[in-house]
Amino acid sequence: MNHTAGHSRSPEPIVTFADVQAIATQPYEEAVPVTNMYDLFRRSAELWGERPAITWLPTGDPDGPTVTYSYADLFRRITQAANMYRDLGVGDDDAVALLLPNMAEAHFALWGAEVAGRAAPINNLLNPDHLAHLVEASGAKVLVALGPDPELGILERALDLRERCPQLNATLLVDGESNIDSSNSIHEFMALLDQYPGDHLTFNRPLGRDSMAAYFHTGGTTGAPKLAQHLHGNQVHTSWSGALMYDLSEQDVMINGFPLFHVAGTFVFASTGYIAGAHLVLPTRTGMRNADVVANYWRIIERFGVTMMAGVPTVLAGLMNVPVDDANISSVRIALTGGTPLPTDLAAAFEAKFDIPIRNLFGMTECAGIVSITPTHGERRPNGCGFPLPYTEVKAVPLGPDGPDLTRTCAPNESGVMVLRGPHVSPGYTDAARNPGMFTDDGWLISGDLGHVDERGEIFLTGRAKDVIIRGAHNIDPAMIEETVDEHPAVEISAAIGQPDGYAGELPVVYVTLKAGQTTTEEELLTFLAPRIAERPAMPKRAYIIDAMPVTPVGKIYKPALRLRSIEETYAAALADLEASEGVTVRVEGRDQGGNLSTLIHVTGGSDCKAVEMAMSQRLRDFSIPWQAVWE
Repeated sequence: MNHTAGHSRSPEPIVTFADVQAIATQPYEEAVPVTNMYDLFRRSAELWGERPAITWLPTGDPDGPTVTYSYADLFRRITQAANMYRDLGVGDDDAVALLLPNMAEAHFALWGAEVAGRAAPINNLLNPDHLAHLVEASGAKVLVALGPDPELGILERALDLRERCPQLNATLLVDGESNIDSSNSIHEFMALLDQYPGDHLTFNRPLGRDSMAAYFHTGGTTGAPKLAQHLHGNQVHTSWSGALMYDLSEQDVMINGFPLFHVAGTFVFASTGYIAGAHLVLPTRTGMRNADVVANYWRIIERFGVTMMAGVPTVLAGLMNVPVDDANISSVRIALTGGTPLPTDLAAAFEAKFDIPIRNLFGMTECAGIVSITPTHGERRPNGCGFPLPYTEVKAVPLGPDGPDLTRTCAPNESGVMVLRGPHVSPGYTDAARNPGMFTDDGWLISGDLGHVDERGEIFLTGRAKDVIIRGAHNIDPAMIEETVDEHPAVEISAAIGQPDGYAGELPVVYVTLKAGQTTTEEELLTFLAPRIAERPAMPKRAYIIDAMPVTPVGKIYKPALRLRSIEETYAAALADLEASEGVTVRVEGRDQGGNLSTLIHVTGGSDCKAVEMAMSQRLRDFSIPWQAVWE
């Protein structure tokens, strides 16, 4: 059986793990003949030259203007970009830093950078120090950024980086006509691009599976971000495998509202389509964070005949509140999700309401975006994330006192920490000192995710190892709480965390958002949960109803923000009587520096600082989160 993403879907679609294993019986070089991303785009241009590759929607109006590029256009633009970067001083070991939203020009810029040197797409929401750190750590010689845009404000950050990072030879602005200063090495991206040939490369850089392609940062918005290295072979493997397991063909239309600095926007829902000739629809600069895109989502699907939609669980939950009205959405054959555990009730409700099956996946930045996929022709099971990609090993290992024990493999259905190795696993971070605990010498990648593998070979995730709530001697899986809370008819989505407690260390609490038009109270939620959570230590002590769940730029629930909120509330409550006893007022500020939580306590008033600090120490002595008093 020779599975190759090609002109049409395989006559033998992947359904079971046995189908995945059958693919891996072929010699890898025969199964995956493409060895680098430039040849991937060359092949697609040869197969589907005039078919649409990208359609760009500048606004959220489905009837508004669009710009479409064919596969021939895309390959030509990538070639031009690579030639341009080389002329601007980018060599094999240099990078191009990208501060761009997911628009067509960003795809030219990113893939061209991988041909000339290395691409380094960066989250424009990071603070200036982190942006500068990433540009410097990547060895970027060129910065490509969005021009004037009052909503995103990227231009201001790009100009700041020019001052902070003297190694930059040039800054290229997309849509930046009013800010061009070629004498100061600032150019308009597309205008300069057009000056270079698109029918051949003007330089020689042999590319293979082991050639460096990109640096993708990870580590959230706090602490020093890490740069994960991607080889061309890593990215090709994810692209090829994803296309097979999605059963993609040139007849598919994918809507991609993820940012390109995230592996979901670049690989999970982009390069998997490119290798199969699919048509990508890019909805505005802010994607699924654009209120007009969300409001018009079903009409956008109708206009372009979208067959595959994608969104993290919070996005799917939001779409539950968007009426279809008279839009024809019968073209959609699948909805793909991942990033966080998929609430079972949400999945069932979405499928019932829209008659669109949901399939889940498990991915990581450190393996070019995908670990496992529930095949589109397979069965969705609660908490299931599908089967490993072909040629990939995934197993659960026990979590010992010193971390994951890779000398043992958990039995089927036994919970542990998920680890993997395969052709898509990164060679590590650019800073090798950060590899221990994540990458092993024999090729294993330690995910940090809790879960198990069942007897069918399917992967099930329940949460993150660092999210485990430790109440005294009890380790509590937050997913168990969340699954139960999500059964309440008024709850849209929930997140359980450990709240600091002076006696138990942590106590479980849960934050929830409600469905549109629904109401409930904390007391009602806790009453609902009491008979349903069998493990008594896991019963939440509080249920906080909030207007909006904090999320990352791709819409994943951002639990660190909830932890900080919980710390602030807990410490503020513990210090509430200081105004009466010491004549001071306090404001508590939680801080998260790379996962290291601490607290600043801003103090106003009082005359005896030492006495106030002693009083604070007495009230906070049993809490484990470090704190520091700051007088104002």
